[in-house]
Amino acid sequence: MLKIFITATDTDAGKTYAAQALVHALVAKHNKVAVFKPISAGCERIGDKLVNEDALLLLKQANCQQTLPQVNPIAFEAAIAPHIAAAQLQEVITLSDIHLGYEAAMALKPDVLICEGAGGWRLPLGHGKYLSEFVQASRQAVILIVHMKLGCLNHAVLSYQAIIADGLTCIGWIANCPQDMPYLAENIAELSALLPMPKLAELPFEGDISKAAQKIDISLLTTQL
Repeated sequence: MLKIFITATDTDAGKTYAAQALVHALVAKHNKVAVFKPISAGCERIGDKLVNEDALLLLKQANCQQTLPQVNPIAFEAAIAPHIAAAQLQEVITLSDIHLGYEAAMALKPDVLICEGAGGWRLPLGHGKYLSEFVQASRQAVILIVHMKLGCLNHAVLSYQAIIADGLTCIGWIANCPQDMPYLAENIAELSALLPMPKLAELPFEGDISKAAQKIDISLLTTQL
């Protein structure tokens, strides 16, 4: 089983968009793909359930017949930092709860398990814990999504350094290009020189996720299956 964690240089940096495209590309190659988004905030309340749009988008691309609560076990209605949302409800986000959900996803025995983080690499869970500790314990390979905007070079390098310092392997990066960034090509070239892992894709916004999926080079990933 190939276990991949999707992180990014910041919040709203394109993790879900890139993760959807990656799942779509892997499924198109006849892989069994499960998805997991352990924590979300900014959910819509429908009846007695909280529905996170990002988790729902991931679920639509996967092919392991998961339910939304299985994909996204920890969800908050308020669109704020998850540990603050939890504190307002007098709840605590624990690493053990995250691991339980992840183990359930692994029990489906997918070829690939794609886990999407929240925020950036050092997302606080409260009480001195970070989501990155879950990634360390579960020994996932990491893909870094870089939101191509002013400041992304610094954010990308710092994120990469933190991932490596945590003893994990960053197997690729994806340039998320949702807007016209001045000197976009030059910035991508600089990142290609600064980051030692391969660039898997440059993703401009596509309304059709299958078109975005076609831009991802998954050959470096599927050789590990």
